[in-house]
Amino acid sequence: MKFIQKNLSLLIIAFMVLVLCIGCKKESAFTINIQNTINSPQVLHGIDKLIDFSEKNTITIAKNKDALIIKTVLDSSALKPEAFSIRAHDNLVTVTGGDATGIMYGLLDIKEQLATGNRTIKNKEEVPNLAFRALKFNLPWEAYRSSKTLREHTQTCKDTLFWRDFLDMMAENRFNKLTLWNLHPFSRMVKTEKYPEACSLSDEEMKTWETLWHTLFRMAKDRGIETYMVNWNIFVSKEFAEHHKVSQISIKKETHVGVGDTSEIVKDYMRECVRATIDKYPDLTGLGITLGEGMGGMTAEKREKWVLETVVEGARQAKRKIKFIHRVPLSAGMGSGGSTDVSVERLTRRTLDTLTCFDGPINIELKFNWSHGHSTPKLVKVHGGELKDTYWNPMPKNYYLAWMIRNEDFFILRWGQPDFIRQHIAENVHPYVNGYYVGSETYIPAKDFITSLDGASAKYAFERQWMFYKVWGHLLYNPSTPDTYFIKAFENRFPNYGKDLFEGQSKASKVPLIIASYWNAKWDFTLYSEGMLGFNDGPPAVKLLSLKTLANRTPMDPRYVGVKEFIESGKNVAPGKITPIQLADSLNVFCNEALKIVEPIYPETDIDLLYEKSDIQAWAYLGLYFSDKLKSAVAYQQYVNTKNKVFHQEAILWLEKATKNWSKLVDVTKPVYQPVTIEHKGYRVDSNVFHWSIVQEEVEAELHWLKALDIKSIKELN
Repeated sequence: MKFIQKNLSLLIIAFMVLVLCIGCKKESAFTINIQNTINSPQVLHGIDKLIDFSEKNTITIAKNKDALIIKTVLDSSALKPEAFSIRAHDNLVTVTGGDATGIMYGLLDIKEQLATGNRTIKNKEEVPNLAFRALKFNLPWEAYRSSKTLREHTQTCKDTLFWRDFLDMMAENRFNKLTLWNLHPFSRMVKTEKYPEACSLSDEEMKTWETLWHTLFRMAKDRGIETYMVNWNIFVSKEFAEHHKVSQISIKKETHVGVGDTSEIVKDYMRECVRATIDKYPDLTGLGITLGEGMGGMTAEKREKWVLETVVEGARQAKRKIKFIHRVPLSAGMGSGGSTDVSVERLTRRTLDTLTCFDGPINIELKFNWSHGHSTPKLVKVHGGELKDTYWNPMPKNYYLAWMIRNEDFFILRWGQPDFIRQHIAENVHPYVNGYYVGSETYIPAKDFITSLDGASAKYAFERQWMFYKVWGHLLYNPSTPDTYFIKAFENRFPNYGKDLFEGQSKASKVPLIIASYWNAKWDFTLYSEGMLGFNDGPPAVKLLSLKTLANRTPMDPRYVGVKEFIESGKNVAPGKITPIQLADSLNVFCNEALKIVEPIYPETDIDLLYEKSDIQAWAYLGLYFSDKLKSAVAYQQYVNTKNKVFHQEAILWLEKATKNWSKLVDVTKPVYQPVTIEHKGYRVDSNVFHWSIVQEEVEAELHWLKALDIKSIKELN
């Protein structure tokens, strides 16, 4: 009743002529009259953001203009869900939506148009290309990996003001699914009557958590965003494990890999948790499960059976239907490592085809190119290896597939490359694909402990990467969104440099894509493109990507030719293939172009502008380092093959150039980024602190190694 009364109060305000003064001079005041008859929290959110914009911004408008009338219309017969049209005639602008969320998107679009300083609203009609546009967000408690760095996000992620701003960003960028990932979320969501010992929180503490979840799920719903809790199955609360002497992996918390505990009490506890959570939180859209970690020692059949007997059965017992995310098996064998097998795919498909107890189609998730989705847009592998066509041949009726684009490659530097996303969607969206997930495994975009200079406007980490979310969100909704839209977004922030910043960032943001496409990494730690770190000959050492390993690498992108293949072919490669030299030359060109574009930009006292420029320069110097190192690797391998010292000298010359570019990278990043703790990534054996200046020691050491290399030490070369 209170919710209805609140909405009616807002509607009364919405019906009134809202005088929104935009402009500091009386004669240039610009008024907006919002005429809304739709009792919907999504529409009211769009109106609120429009009003909020008017109060915070100054736009000079021509004199003696009548009020701009904005009228909202709901027409589900003419438009699809989440679609909208904007029609302007004289001073009347009609926003029509296929549903309330569509109207909200239309109102937010008008806000963005007004932000350009132009009162004239352009006609527009947009229809969502993909129904599933999700962000992946790992929670800092009961986290996938445990570390001090992750725990630093706890208070921020318990603050509903953070979630308000994060959800506002999602709505503005047209993301419509928030997936929250956790080993075992239930002990902070419900205290079941049957197993109260599983939760050690006091009633007062539990009420605080319940308020957080209720508020988060409601705020998301009010912005047209569905919410999903995704867990790793057989993990239970520490209290439950200790009390019943089960699930040792849930007690130690040292690793997420271990033998699955399939005892009856664990099964029953999980069913109770699932049922109670669904009943407790009516605004929670759905749940998700993972067939992988915590299931060691179990066959594929046993893993699937366990999920059916616990999570699925718990959902059946609940008072309402939920939506469901079923991650495909991460391991075909009984271990926890990644592997694929067509027999497991067939088994999973048989289960998926019969799960009809959920609200609407199931969504299945597959990692695109394992943990490094920001690489080639060509599907080369998923988690574990090559994927067959089992999940879409024949066409499924009970589920859709969504690609997981993991980002384990850049957490510090800003990124935005719309052409990559457009190409990705064009190549990988099929009738059986309804969307994407975008996000990291253990990097949490909450507390910003990366920005070191005072004066930056970003309060939270996700605000630093504002263009990352803008290009992904808007292009998943409409891949035809032109570059001009993103240029205007830059211009709204930096009026004198918008186009240059967009072009510079678009060019420089190709760098991590190329590095990851060439290096051909697998799970998280195997590559950190931004730091030029990863596994060389294998774990546990995470070091500088070495010259020797680079020369032996088989690239992930099928268009790229590896160094050894290039040399062994006599430098004669098939048409359409890209040689290491061609790739290096291409990197050199667009990285230097990016540097040239941003060179005239003078941030002066604008800290935000300083970071935008510095990050473009950092990517460019990193790309130049990789370009020179790739050429050095070619010469190095020729030296190994021929014992000709001319090639040794050539390799040294290119690595010297690379080292100088690394020094420039350090010069750019040192004033704006202090060393940051990233222990949750475990990048270095001797230190959990990262900065390019720290890695410089390895860069220079490798150059010394190459210079001192003696052809007689043939054993080392081979």
